Amino acid sequence: MIKLCGFALSNYYNKVKFVLLEHDIPFEEVLVIPSQDEALLAHSPLGKVPFLQTEEGDLCESQAIVEYLAARYPDRQIFSADPWEAAKEREMIFFVDVHLELTVRHLYKQAFFGGTITDATKGRVEKLLAHHISGFRRLAKFGPYLRGERFGVADAAGFVSVPLVGMATQIIYGRDFLLDAGIDWKAYVKAVGERPAAQRVSADRKACVEAQRRQKG
Repeated sequence: MIKLCGFALSNYYNKVKFVLLEHDIPFEEVLVIPSQDEALLAHSPLGKVPFLQTEEGDLCESQAIVEYLAARYPDRQIFSADPWEAAKEREMIFFVDVHLELTVRHLYKQAFFGGTITDATKGRVEKLLAHHISGFRRLAKFGPYLRGERFGVADAAGFVSVPLVGMATQIIYGRDFLLDAGIDWKAYVKAVGERPAAQRVSADRKACVEAQRRQKG
């Protein structure tokens, strides 16, 4: 059986988990915390999560994992059967993962983990996010899903990462960049969150947060 390795605080772990649950693909979860331990680097070259353990070996990077699942389980129709729509789903995932999440990730140290980032970083990220959110707003349909009326694989990425943009910018800059751009991300998350797979991902993430709090307490 496929093993999904990582932990429920990772949005990219949850992206893959959402896809697995949504498409009823059997898998086992294995708790792995990112590190530079040689034992982990043997499976994930940068010591990151998630990674997938299969009968053929290990596979890292969330989008590579999703593409593998789509190819291994073609009957699950993870991507649209229409070539154009499938390409647009991949385009949307790239926008969410790279242009939004990897940009706002530079704020997490201060926004979520008690650290401090420089004013230069804040200024650089603010300019990039303004540009990237503008592009995202042109691309996304929110009807109520990212690609329109139909839920799709891009929403697995959107559900776990788009909220981080709103929350992090609110904490660091005192204003939610997504709401300022006219993107009601909370309504979007509520719509996706009605799906059983999304509810499972959210519940497991909440349980992980609570467990960490108990450990620190």
